[in-house]
Amino acid sequence: MRPLYITCLKSTLTLRLTIATQLMPSTTYLDTLEQDITKMVTIALEEDIGSGDITAELIPRTQTSSAQVITREDCVIAGKAWVDEVFTQLDRRLNTNTSIKWHVNDGDKAVANSVLFELSGNARSLLTGERSALNFLQLLSGTATKCQQYADRVKHTHVRLLDTRKTIPGLRNAQKYAVTCGGCYNHRIGLYDAFLIKENHIAACGSISKAIQTAKQNHPNKPVEIEVESLTELQEALRARADIVMLDNFGIDELKQGVVLTREFNKQENCEVKLEASGNINHVTLVANAETGVDYISIGAFTKHCVAVDLSMRITTDLHLAHTEE
Repeated sequence: MRPLYITCLKSTLTLRLTIATQLMPSTTYLDTLEQDITKMVTIALEEDIGSGDITAELIPRTQTSSAQVITREDCVIAGKAWVDEVFTQLDRRLNTNTSIKWHVNDGDKAVANSVLFELSGNARSLLTGERSALNFLQLLSGTATKCQQYADRVKHTHVRLLDTRKTIPGLRNAQKYAVTCGGCYNHRIGLYDAFLIKENHIAACGSISKAIQTAKQNHPNKPVEIEVESLTELQEALRARADIVMLDNFGIDELKQGVVLTREFNKQENCEVKLEASGNINHVTLVANAETGVDYISIGAFTKHCVAVDLSMRITTDLHLAHTEE
């Protein structure tokens, strides 16, 4: 990992998430982001290379070249650090020295057929790392692109669009980072940093009020969010002082009524209970939900239905030998 870049990445992510901290506690994955990138890249290279890249071995060991990576479609970029880490690890493994020149930053919009970055170095290293590097970049940029498309549709409102825990196993931190590159925000990272009390939790605890009370007693510094399915349940959650109430599968009229009820309650009780809309909200229904006045909308599709961006690497110079052929 290039130390300067990961420092900049973490600094940028901290800035992007400043507003979101009113929803959840400090983003706990920031401190482990570098380790997570290293770990996931190691796994990716191990599963791809195995005992060795037998096709790359057709190329003389000292042969060098240059290449460009382009996007075939408009997109929002996310994943530079993962690409850098792929070639950092390969350089150590193959005793090579790959140079990468980026033309974009995470969060930038790139147009179709533009060059994202250029590489130069050992030909074997470039070709061996190509697929792993592009896998990370195309997936994370796909996540960021979908998020930006949704965020642009509701920029005339005050709503914050949130991700969920519906992420690809092993890539949660990566996808949550990509969500912020696309102008959206992180919900809780896992089961440990905030409460999200759902129907089955309520049933097991006995009531909405009891679940909220117990949560606040057990972890007084953790945000408490609870899911409700009716305006009556919303009123109970408000009286119990939930921090956030998730309105699950509410119709537009019900959402508007819920917003009015909550604003009146907040004014009377001098508190700031937030509302989150959730449940089968897509690009068609998004704007109508946002215009009801809810504070947040959570969308699982950001990370579970993402479509990878079409990227391509092309050799740009003739392959040549640095010294001698093998």
